[in-house]
Amino acid sequence: MEQSLYFQYAQKYMPELVLAVVEKLNEQNTNSPVPYLYPEFLTTTYTADSTWQGLTARYNRVAADIVALGSPTAPKQRDRISVATGDIPKMSILLSLTEKQMKDIDTMIAKRMPTERVIRAIFADVPRCIDGIRERVEQMFLSGLSTGKALSVHNNGVGAEVDYNFLSENFFKTAVSWDLDTAQVTEDIERLMDKCVDDLSVPTDCFLDDVALRRLYRSKDMKTQFAFNLGFAGDNVPMLTYNQIEQAFLTRYGVRLHRVARRVKTEINGEFTTFNPWKEGAMVFTCNPNLGDLVWTNTAEDTRRDPAALYQNADDFILVSKYASHNPFTEFTKAEAMAVPVINNVEQIYVLNTSEVDSTLISL
Repeated sequence: MEQSLYFQYAQKYMPELVLAVVEKLNEQNTNSPVPYLYPEFLTTTYTADSTWQGLTARYNRVAADIVALGSPTAPKQRDRISVATGDIPKMSILLSLTEKQMKDIDTMIAKRMPTERVIRAIFADVPRCIDGIRERVEQMFLSGLSTGKALSVHNNGVGAEVDYNFLSENFFKTAVSWDLDTAQVTEDIERLMDKCVDDLSVPTDCFLDDVALRRLYRSKDMKTQFAFNLGFAGDNVPMLTYNQIEQAFLTRYGVRLHRVARRVKTEINGEFTTFNPWKEGAMVFTCNPNLGDLVWTNTAEDTRRDPAALYQNADDFILVSKYASHNPFTEFTKAEAMAVPVINNVEQIYVLNTSEVDSTLISL
C-alpha cells in the first residue's frame, strides 16, 4: 500500500466529497422509486466486539386471578426470552483506475481543466464503493425480512447466513392458489390477522413484492372490498391500482403497505448477475415501526490505519480508503465494513407466502 497518486487532491477534497456522496444517496433514498429500506427501519448500533445479538420474547400477558380475601395468589409463568447471536460478517469492495484513465486525468490537470471535472474523474469510484456496501446491507435486510434468514447470496466465494429465528407458527400459506379466480385472498389474510389477535399483536405495516401485488390487483376479494368501501354494489370492478389496494388495506386492516421492488447486481469474475433479494410472493406483516438494528463494529484496518492511505468514514460504519500501488501501477479506492442487519421482536412478525398452497386449510 502506497500513497495515493493524487494525494494532494485526496487530502483536500476527500472528506467533503464522501459527505456529499452520503447526502446525495440519502436524498435519492427519499425521492428514488428504488430506495433503501434498511435506514428507515433499522437503528445503526455500534458494538465493541464482532458479534450480533437479537432477542426473541414470548410475552405472557394474562389476566389477574380473582381470589378470595386472605387466599394465596398462584404464580404465573414469566416471559420467555431467547437470544439469537452470531458473528458480524465483513464486506468489502475494491475499484481501481487503469493506466489509461490515470493518463487522461494527468492530461486534464496539465491542461488546467476546471477543478470540478478533475475531482470528479479522480473520485469517480468513491460513490460506487459506498453504494456497494449499502447494496449488500439492503440485500441481506430484504432477504432476512422475507424469509427469516439473511443470506449473502451471489457472493464472491465467501458467504454469510444470519438466522433470526422467526417463529414457524407465524408462517402462513394460501388455501387456494392466488393465481386462480377461486383464490380466498381475504380469508387467507384474515387467518393471519386472527393469529395476531391471539398473540395480542397489532400489525401496522405490510411489506410485499410485485408478485404478491399483481395477485392482489386481480383478486375478486380485494375488488369487492374496494367497491364496498365506495358503496358500489356492481360486479364490473376493473383491476385495482396500487393506491386503491393501499387504501383498502388501511381501511380494512389498519395496515400500511410498503412495495418492495428491488434488484441487486453483483459481479463475480467479471460476470454480472442481477437477482431479487425478496422471497417471491411473500407478504410480511410487522407490528413495530423499528424492526431492529444495523449492528456494526470497526474493521481491523480501521483501528490500524496505514499512514500511506487516506481514510474517511461514511454512514459511521463504512470505511473508505484511497491509496496506490506501483506493482502494478494502480490507484485504488476501497470501502469495507463489518455490519449486519439484525431483526428483533420476531415473535411479532408474520409471513404470508402467496406462492405456496396448503390444501389442508379449511376456508373461513
